[in-house]
Amino acid sequence: MTQAATPAAPAPAAAAGAPAPAKDGRTAERSLLRRLLGRPEIGALIGAIVVYVFFFAVAPTFRQVDSMATVLYQASTMGIMALAVALLMIGGEFDLSAGVAVTSSALTAAILSFQLTLNVWSGVLVALVLSLAVGAFNGFLLIKTGLPSFLVTLGTFLMLQGLNLAITKLFTGNVASDSIRDMDGFEQAKAVFASEITIAGVDVKITVLWWLLFAAFATWLLLRTKYGNWIFAVGGNQDSARAVGVPVTFTKITLFMGVGFAAWFVGMHLLFSFSTVQASEGVGNEFLYIIAAVIGGCLLTGGYGSAVGAVIGAFIFGMVSQGIVYANWNPDWFKFFLGVMLLFATLVNLWVRRSATRR
Repeated sequence: MTQAATPAAPAPAAAAGAPAPAKDGRTAERSLLRRLLGRPEIGALIGAIVVYVFFFAVAPTFRQVDSMATVLYQASTMGIMALAVALLMIGGEFDLSAGVAVTSSALTAAILSFQLTLNVWSGVLVALVLSLAVGAFNGFLLIKTGLPSFLVTLGTFLMLQGLNLAITKLFTGNVASDSIRDMDGFEQAKAVFASEITIAGVDVKITVLWWLLFAAFATWLLLRTKYGNWIFAVGGNQDSARAVGVPVTFTKITLFMGVGFAAWFVGMHLLFSFSTVQASEGVGNEFLYIIAAVIGGCLLTGGYGSAVGAVIGAFIFGMVSQGIVYANWNPDWFKFFLGVMLLFATLVNLWVRRSATRR
């Protein structure tokens, strides 16, 4: 008599092809697209592509290689300042004296060198010390008084504007500094701050290379150093940052000094490009620096932004300023287009951030 076969045990649910348990949405990896949308500069990049395609289509001169070199030059002088201003804005502050500070540094170097008949490098170094001191003064006053940076730097803006005009008139008798073109050290300083180099047969201003170098340094500083973490922390919540040991005073003051350094560098480019400086120059440029940073993704409330975004914002500025010229349009339209770009970039940045955080 044969023994009956024992029934096989039922297969586990997993072996039968049952669906795996759903992953916890809180630990699920974000897609590549979502991560890209989370970058502060992605909105500016979209805007830059739109602006480039627009002027490429309507302005034939815009398509030439030497025209792009001019665009990059316009962007670089704006972009060097926009980088420093962007870092300051990520740290939660503004500097309304940044525009006239450029002129102040140039006038200091020019007047000191000419009046004392010194090598121009002496004036350059004194101008650097003065620019850093102005930045340190802004940061120190901000920390000690607790006043908004808007008010502190507005006061500095007015003081520098008045000093630029009064001291220039006092020493030169007019509203411009004396020419230093024939003074010792001028050609060497010009080679550093205002020379041209030839790349693939196209003359490119050296400020473009300095701009890209400063952008690489600022990106490394923000994303790869402890100091970069401090910048984001003090911009996000100053009190919380101080509670966890972030040196808020040091961070804020050095950020303002960074703006001072950038103002000095651009001021030296201005001086050694033209050998003389008008005392009234620079007024209003502080808003252009802020606009470039905002277009690049920096929030007005601080704690968010990138150096790359500031580079793209300055590049958009360069394309618009030169694109209007190449299209043979009335240059009076420049501010209108800049305002359109600001609103467009702000709306795109808002949409990008919402898309990145939407589940």
